[in-house]
Amino acid sequence: MFNVSCIQLTSDNNVFSNLEKTTDLIIGSIKKKADLIITPENTSLFTLDHSELLEKAEEMNNNFFLESISRISKSYKKWILIGSLPIKLSKKLLANRSVLFNPNGKIANYYDKIHMFDVKLSKKEKYEESKKFLAGKKKVLARLPWGLLGFSICYDVRFPNLYRELAKKGAIFMTVPSAFTKTTGEKHWHTLLKARAIENFSYIFAAAQTGKHYNDRLTYGHSLIISPDGEILKEIEKGEGFIVAGIDENLPKKLRAKIPSLKSN
Repeated sequence: MFNVSCIQLTSDNNVFSNLEKTTDLIIGSIKKKADLIITPENTSLFTLDHSELLEKAEEMNNNFFLESISRISKSYKKWILIGSLPIKLSKKLLANRSVLFNPNGKIANYYDKIHMFDVKLSKKEKYEESKKFLAGKKKVLARLPWGLLGFSICYDVRFPNLYRELAKKGAIFMTVPSAFTKTTGEKHWHTLLKARAIENFSYIFAAAQTGKHYNDRLTYGHSLIISPDGEILKEIEKGEGFIVAGIDENLPKKLRAKIPSLKSN
């Protein structure tokens, strides 16, 4: 058994204030005995302005935000996943990247979001993530002391084959750090996440952005920790904060033995 925490934020376009809030909630989670702490998509910087992203994003190897999280991870000997932050690949290219730190403060692995959020929800609400970020190409896992962790980010949740492939490679935990829109979240969030849990008999850790952001964008919140049989173990509906739940790493194996659906297509 171990404890996982999902942090819920209302990030804005100020990296320093976002770091301060994130740090406070990480330490709060640690005080509640969390072993693995997960933050939402866009943790360090929440903006739709491409020029602002390019101006404020940093490279992976010289990154103020990541260096700060690394020190926390090492100091408290905890696993910490920054759900995503913009990483500068070149002068004009960015990745939307999840970064996992081990208890030594070292980067254990990272994942670049594969599926870009290019949608038109209404005449007033549309998103073109592919104009800001370079899509990732690699499916990524990381070995934790309790089992394999599969990576994903937000819009990836609508592509079940990604999760099936991760599960077939041995993942028993899936991360889905998100900044789901309020529009789509009200209709689809719980259903999609519970489906990914049940069809793969995997735990789902979904840390989320919430509320009204400085640029008037509305995100849905409802950070969730879901069991492999689709039970919601913990949830935050609104507001910044965190949840902590106990995780039985043996449960996915037991459920997969009873219903061996992963062995066939």
